[in-house]
Amino acid sequence: MREAEVMDKKNYRDVKAEILRRITEGDWAPGALLPGEIELAETFGVARATVNRAMRELTDEGLLERRRKAGTRVRPSPLRAARFEIPLVRAEIEATGAAYRYALLERRVGRAPDWLRARLGLPSGAKALHLACLHSADGAPYQLEDRWINLAALPEAEAADFGELGPNDWLVRAVPYSEVEISFLATAADARIGACLGLAPGEPVFTAERTTWWEGRAITHVRLYFGRGYRMTTRY
Repeated sequence: MREAEVMDKKNYRDVKAEILRRITEGDWAPGALLPGEIELAETFGVARATVNRAMRELTDEGLLERRRKAGTRVRPSPLRAARFEIPLVRAEIEATGAAYRYALLERRVGRAPDWLRARLGLPSGAKALHLACLHSADGAPYQLEDRWINLAALPEAEAADFGELGPNDWLVRAVPYSEVEISFLATAADARIGACLGLAPGEPVFTAERTTWWEGRAITHVRLYFGRGYRMTTRY
C-alpha cells in the first residue's frame, strides 16, 4: 500500500461526507463540474489519494460521473444500484432481541486445498487458516460459519485467537474490501451441518457463499449455513 494511502486511510470518509454534503445542500448542483483532485486535496488538507478514493466511492454509488480529460461532474440524475454490506451476525441476532452466543468449533492452519487455490487464485503451497464457528440466538443454532482466510494476504490472522471474537467481527475491523462476490443457494445438510444446526440429514439449508478481495488480492472465502426458518430481507 502506498505511503499516502496509509497516512490518509482514516480521512477519506470525512472527505466523502463533505463532498456529499456540498452536493445535497446545493453547493454543487446537478451537472456541476467539481474542482480537480489536486485543488480539493488542498482545500481539505489531505493527500490527493484520499480525495481520489472518496470520489471513486461516490462514483460507484452513482452520485458522480467521471470522464477522462473531462473532469468529474455531479450526475443530473443519480444512478440507483442495489448494494450489499457485509452483515455482522452478532448485530443481526441482537437486533431481534435475542441473546447472542459464539463458539469456535475448529481452527486449523495448513496448505490451502486445491479447490480453494483455484477459487482464490493462490499459488501452490499457499497457507490458509480454516475456521468453523457456530453462532446461536437464545441458545438455538442460527448460523454455521465455515471460513478460509488467505494468510499471504492477511498474515496477522494466524496469530489471532478467535476463541472469544469471531472471524466475522475480526475481519470487518481488521481489513477493508474492494470487491465481493456473493452466491445464495440451497444445499442439503450433511451429518456435520445437521449436527450443528439441528437438521435432519438431507434437509435443505439456506446457504450464502461469499468471497472478498482487497485491491485484487483474495482475503477470505466463507460458506454460511443458516438454521431452519432463517429469512433474508432487503429493502432499497
